[in-house]
Amino acid sequence: MGFFGKLTGSLRKTRETFVKGVDSVFRVDQVNEELFERLEETLILSDVGMHGAAEICKRLRGAAKKLRVSSSAELKKEFVNVICEMLAPESKEGESSGAGQEVAVKIAPKKVILVVGVNGVGKTTTVGKLAFFLKNQGERVSVAAADTFRDAAAAQLAIWVERAGVRFVKNQATGDPGAVVFDAIKDAKEQEIDVLICDTAGRLHNKKNLMAELHKIGSIIERNCPNAVKEVFLVLDATTGQTAISQAREFKSVVDVTGIVLTKLDGTSKGGVVLGVRSELDVPIRFVGLGENLEDLLVFDPREFAAALFG
Repeated sequence: MGFFGKLTGSLRKTRETFVKGVDSVFRVDQVNEELFERLEETLILSDVGMHGAAEICKRLRGAAKKLRVSSSAELKKEFVNVICEMLAPESKEGESSGAGQEVAVKIAPKKVILVVGVNGVGKTTTVGKLAFFLKNQGERVSVAAADTFRDAAAAQLAIWVERAGVRFVKNQATGDPGAVVFDAIKDAKEQEIDVLICDTAGRLHNKKNLMAELHKIGSIIERNCPNAVKEVFLVLDATTGQTAISQAREFKSVVDVTGIVLTKLDGTSKGGVVLGVRSELDVPIRFVGLGENLEDLLVFDPREFAAALFG
């Protein structure tokens, strides 16, 4: 079953609330300002957030005027198009040019991914699923247990890494996350690993310590993997709605987040948070979690997401 098929079944709760509310707005004959005001209110109440709701309505007004939309049915089609445009990640300059790839391939790992997020959002399971996904893409993957703050973190991660069938590097006696990452990079070079995934502690309540820790880890990666692609994936729990967006703002103030992984999307009625996260943070959603199995981490496809909701 592909992304669309899994989404259609997994978004049942969101369809029952968010989509039902939006559909009710478009059940009118006239396209007027009252419709746009009702739509904006509905989006805000559906965890899209004020910024996201305002941006959607602004774009929709522009599209309606440009295309001379006269019926609510036509406007709804444009609404779906607006959502797809907002969710689509912007292509980075030089992304497809291959610049620097030849050098990067010669020095393992080619990519290092830091995974951040508060406890309870599904960070550990996401690391395991991500490792499994990349392995199935033909990559040689290693996972570093750099969350040394929680005693059980490495043990929990080890279970998922074993299921994924990838290499695992955990800590020595020091309890220093930087030392774990250093050892993992050394091991990755020796084993010719393609992608190194580093789990990290999610002590957002103590932002100063978290910032220092992530800065240290980042410096170690930069010194020892200067040609590797660096990513920071922030894991958010979709069921928490606006709380997830608040967490994202905090993490973004600490570290340069390059992508969002949205978990538990199958268990929430707050699917509007997908739009809220994208519009308020200007960070692309890379993956979504739709279950508890290793295969339940899927590459996010904006158009198929919109089609699964409103199609």
